[in-house]
Amino acid sequence: MRLLTFFIVVTASTFSWDGGFVAAQTLGFPPGGDGTALPSTGFPATAPPTAVQSLPQQSAAPGTVASDQNLPTNAGQQYRKYDLSPYTGHLNQIVRPEQAVIDWIMRETGSDTWFSPPFGFLNADNNTLSVYHTPEMHQLVGGVVEKFVAGDTEPQVLSVRVMNVGNPNWRNRAQLLMQHVGVDSPGVQAWLLSKENAAMVMNQLRQRTDTRIKHDLNLVLYNGQTQNLTSTVGKNYVRNVRRTPSGWPPYEPETGEIHVGYKVEISPLLSTDGKVIDCVIKAEIDQLDKLLSVDLELPLPNNQVHRAQIDVPQIVSWRLNERFRWPSDMILLLSCGVVASPDAKPESPMSFLNMDLLTGTTAGRADALMFIQFKGRASANLTHTAPVQQMASPQNPTSRGRY
Repeated sequence: MRLLTFFIVVTASTFSWDGGFVAAQTLGFPPGGDGTALPSTGFPATAPPTAVQSLPQQSAAPGTVASDQNLPTNAGQQYRKYDLSPYTGHLNQIVRPEQAVIDWIMRETGSDTWFSPPFGFLNADNNTLSVYHTPEMHQLVGGVVEKFVAGDTEPQVLSVRVMNVGNPNWRNRAQLLMQHVGVDSPGVQAWLLSKENAAMVMNQLRQRTDTRIKHDLNLVLYNGQTQNLTSTVGKNYVRNVRRTPSGWPPYEPETGEIHVGYKVEISPLLSTDGKVIDCVIKAEIDQLDKLLSVDLELPLPNNQVHRAQIDVPQIVSWRLNERFRWPSDMILLLSCGVVASPDAKPESPMSFLNMDLLTGTTAGRADALMFIQFKGRASANLTHTAPVQQMASPQNPTSRGRY
């Protein structure tokens, strides 16, 4: 009995010592120590990683990995590749010419088509357009691609003539020469004219004293590409008054700048036979109508008042984003209505002699007209056509203002 009790005590002591040794090895330092003591085995302890030494790893976003390697086909989607090299191969001087194909597909199908059911995708490089979608969508995409690859790859000439007319009553004589076209943008009117009728309307406008031709350009561009025209000027004004760091004078004006003028973006796309032109026109007009003065009374250390004046700009803006399709042998005429004139003249000191009341015009306002004519290949117009350099305006890096 005593011998049995002796073996039980020895066994329990051995298990307790081994357990303490395992716990010390797991923690990396003896219990109650300062991290520098040796363990009971007598061998130096290796410094284990601590919370201070290791950096916490950020957990990845939750997601699932599909086990099925096949694309969804619930709506009969098909994967097709379209060869763009017959079009992009001629545009080595243009950065990413395939982007024009993407832009026009988005205009034709809408962007929501590619971000809502059924599942599909659209991707392009310099030579290939990859599309995964329904047969109906492939039919639309194929029609757009055909206009690029099977159309004319030579540079084309698009004539753009912009003018301002002070009074909109020019329509009285020109109404019977124009064919009205429906427009969705508020205040915008559009007409189609034959070349003969357009010449007659242009002659009528030139005979008026309130007509100002702003631009008469022949744009040389490739089919489907976009041309940006920009004409803006900066105007300074006092937007704020702040304390001077030196303390004298006590306040100084803080100036701001407003860019006024216009920005026009034109993107034409011809049919394969060249008989129909599809054109997207974006226009932005900003005019500084006038500066409203505001008097300020600012405190001084000697309980006096410092008087200053700031300006609050009154800006008139107008926007157009419209798509038109018309026969290429006709001329499109756009009227933006009586809108802000980008080159409005300042008010005369003798403003009480307002002749605009007698002529029916409004100061700083004009009927903005734009004549757009397709003239064909640039090679057939070289004698009177000069390339117009593209003046690009800053755009959003993702969509670049396309949609």
